[in-house]
Amino acid sequence: MPIYTKFGDKGKTALHTGKTVSKGSIRVEAYGNLDELNSFLGIVLSQIKDKKIKKELLEIQNDLFEIGACLAGPGEKGHEILAQNLAERVVDFEKQIDALTVKLPKLKNFILPSGKTGSLLHYARTIARRAERRTVALAEKEAVLSEILVYLNRLSDLLFTFARYINYTEKQKETIWINR
Repeated sequence: MPIYTKFGDKGKTALHTGKTVSKGSIRVEAYGNLDELNSFLGIVLSQIKDKKIKKELLEIQNDLFEIGACLAGPGEKGHEILAQNLAERVVDFEKQIDALTVKLPKLKNFILPSGKTGSLLHYARTIARRAERRTVALAEKEAVLSEILVYLNRLSDLLFTFARYINYTEKQKETIWINR
């Protein structure tokens, strides 16, 4: 399979269904943001030492690929399995967030991204938030699995918690935001 097809040279792309759409469409923007997040998580993974978090981030990368495929193939069969899997993953995310939060100092202020790996996780969180916003915009116009929206929302919470936890374990002090 060649890497280049020249099909997209005029700003168009094909969804899994075969339908041709603009590369500037909300749908392409939504799954493009997921792709960017997935790629950035690859960078984060190159810096993570914690084996449990590393394993979870790899699992998230697979989730994001499946979500992107779902968004690129509207109306295709099999999305019910993805919906169930994402609902289960959200429950798992919440358990992880709760388990890590009890190990961390209580959050009393807004914090600024800090620490080498912590900042990378915070940046991944902002990409996740953008992907969520673009997917919400798509959902306002077309059918999108509600489980995808919940997953992306909780994912950003998990990445925030991972950033705090990594900084805590790496003895990186949190930078408190000071209102000027």
